[in-house]
Amino acid sequence: MKKLFLYSVLSLSFVAINFSVSVDLVAQQEIDRSDKRQQKAGKSSRSYKKARVLQSSTAKKVVKVVEALERQKTVRVPDPENEGMFIEKEEDDPDWATARSILTELLNNRAEMKSYDRSVMWNYWGYIYFSEEDYDQAMYAYEQLLNEPEATIPLRTASLLTLAQLNLVKERWDKGISLILQWMDEVETVTAQSYYLLSSAYFQKEDFVRARTNMEEAIRLAEEEGYRPKENWYVLLAACFSELKDRKVIGPEYALEQQVGIYEILVNYYPKKQYFLQLGYTYQQMDREEDYMLTLKAAYDKDFLDKESEYLALAQMLLLKKNPYWAAQVLVAGQQKKVTITDEDTGEEETVAVLKDKEKTLKLLADAWRMAQEIDMAIPVLEKAAKMSKDGDTYVLLGNLYLFEDRMEDSIRAIKNGLAKPKVKSRSQALLVLGQAYFELQNFEEAKKQFRAAARDENKRIKKTANSWIKYAENEEIRVKNLALRRDFIQQSKAKSKAKNS
Repeated sequence: MKKLFLYSVLSLSFVAINFSVSVDLVAQQEIDRSDKRQQKAGKSSRSYKKARVLQSSTAKKVVKVVEALERQKTVRVPDPENEGMFIEKEEDDPDWATARSILTELLNNRAEMKSYDRSVMWNYWGYIYFSEEDYDQAMYAYEQLLNEPEATIPLRTASLLTLAQLNLVKERWDKGISLILQWMDEVETVTAQSYYLLSSAYFQKEDFVRARTNMEEAIRLAEEEGYRPKENWYVLLAACFSELKDRKVIGPEYALEQQVGIYEILVNYYPKKQYFLQLGYTYQQMDREEDYMLTLKAAYDKDFLDKESEYLALAQMLLLKKNPYWAAQVLVAGQQKKVTITDEDTGEEETVAVLKDKEKTLKLLADAWRMAQEIDMAIPVLEKAAKMSKDGDTYVLLGNLYLFEDRMEDSIRAIKNGLAKPKVKSRSQALLVLGQAYFELQNFEEAKKQFRAAARDENKRIKKTANSWIKYAENEEIRVKNLALRRDFIQQSKAKSKAKNS
């Protein structure tokens, strides 16, 4: 969270006054408004005797500083509309050396300058140091500006906020907060952005109550001003609720409800994988499993999922919710999706499937196809899984599917392979299936052999089923023999009749 905060502060638009020396009328108007506002509120008013005007000698040098900082150069760049062609464009090319030289001259003569002139000089020094990321020197410059009694309100307020930002970048949270509050007290309009900055600082101080209230105010103001709050504002607010929940400042149910609302906004306005996953996880914490599944499915539909665990979690939830066909589709998609991984030792990159052909994954896919009544899709998957398996259960399951598809020879072979393994969950159950396959081939002797072996099981249910199959096989064997005898009798009778007639 700290890295996010520092990035946010540094990415704020620089608030120093524009490169212009004609700020006098604006400054005077702001002074008048501020005095009236402060007097109305009972605050002590800073004394401004007149609009500020740069001394002629200072103004000439400041103009040269502005020209140096606003210098541009012409460059040739590819024409985006015409391939192979080039166009000329202007880009910033500040003459830092010239600007620093002139400002150094002013600095050396600052004792003879008016207070307002020095404030303008310090503002440009602050800008240069800020641009060079020399934040300590930038802070020094803005502090000097604020100490000038004739600094105009635009210069003062801009410097206050910039100085606040710089203190926060340097992790001086209390100082930064103090400056922001001071800035808020001196400006006519407090922006949503400033409340976000204040919230971020409180968050770093682990004052999550104030962080939350200021962030809520930032979002409220943004909506009131007619623009969408920024993505990281919602992220920060969600983090506040998480911290407040963990510290038992607020109840978990209330915190989770608030987080759900925030993440629902994020997935709609700023759809990213992490927000879908966070929303899903929050639903899961609230025991809203259906919403969790639908959220993960939405992330899948947007092609956000790229980890094995994510695909497996979604597939398992779909199976639990009796959506086996969807589950199978998700698993197949995971097998087809490719990601690039980098070897930490060699740095070599390799493209691999998200879902590799592991036994567990293949069995899950086969189960999905089987539950979806797509047996022809399940069989080749289970064949691959069976070859990887160290136990015999996968082969037994494969034998069952073969039996269902009337592939008796394949069923017998698969079950025998399973029974040859050292570990089978239920050998008696496997023997029952084997016996049925032999039965369907009318190999009654072999079928009864398997049923008798199964009947020795201590499980009463299996014993009863095996004995029923034995009796059924015996009766069927007699019936088939009688049919064969009758068929032979009919054929012999026809042969005798034919011979007699001839």
